[in-house]
Amino acid sequence: MKHDQTPPRKTGRPLSFDRDDVLEKAMLAFWKSGYETTSIADLTAAMGVTAPSLYAAFGNKQQLFVEAMRRYAGDQAALEASMFQAPTAREAVGDMLRGAAVLFTGETTPPGCLLASAAATGSPDAAEVRAAVAGERRAVRDIIMRRIAADIAAARLSPETPADMLADLAIAVTQGMSVLARDGADRGRLLAVAAAATAGWGVYGADVGVGLSRSSA
Repeated sequence: MKHDQTPPRKTGRPLSFDRDDVLEKAMLAFWKSGYETTSIADLTAAMGVTAPSLYAAFGNKQQLFVEAMRRYAGDQAALEASMFQAPTAREAVGDMLRGAAVLFTGETTPPGCLLASAAATGSPDAAEVRAAVAGERRAVRDIIMRRIAADIAAARLSPETPADMLADLAIAVTQGMSVLARDGADRGRLLAVAAAATAGWGVYGADVGVGLSRSSA
């Protein structure tokens, strides 16, 4: 994979800028324009730093993107803890989808999802970036599957509940809402999609009192 030429990092000199602040600005630039179409010149203009400072702080464009992407995605442990705090897996996924609908239609951020749009297509040179993005999505899918498995174990969901399919559905709906937001859909439309995505969970015994008898599944 081709990388930007990275000059040797000078040591012993503190950064002259707030690293978190410029990383946030880089994240927004990638979110708006994607990985490959955002140039180093675009990044330095958005971040308010020089190219040597960018390289010194983040290594190269690919490393900067991966760090910005992880900032956007947030802490996976925190996401999992939040999902397990919800009373049911259905509510946990519903909360995640509603949160995505709000995020994708923010007034001060680009429309859609950085993970869905920033590296959706591109040349072979961006393969490692796409793999990193796919890895983040897989991690979220795994968290959803674990939350569903917990409800199956607690008899809140039928043992026949297809955890993998429901997790795939949640990821697919999230990506689809990103496309809708990019196309101009407003928050109300996305929230309606989010609500519809978990409406069918009742067939698996979701939200049935204190539990579903395995013998009745």
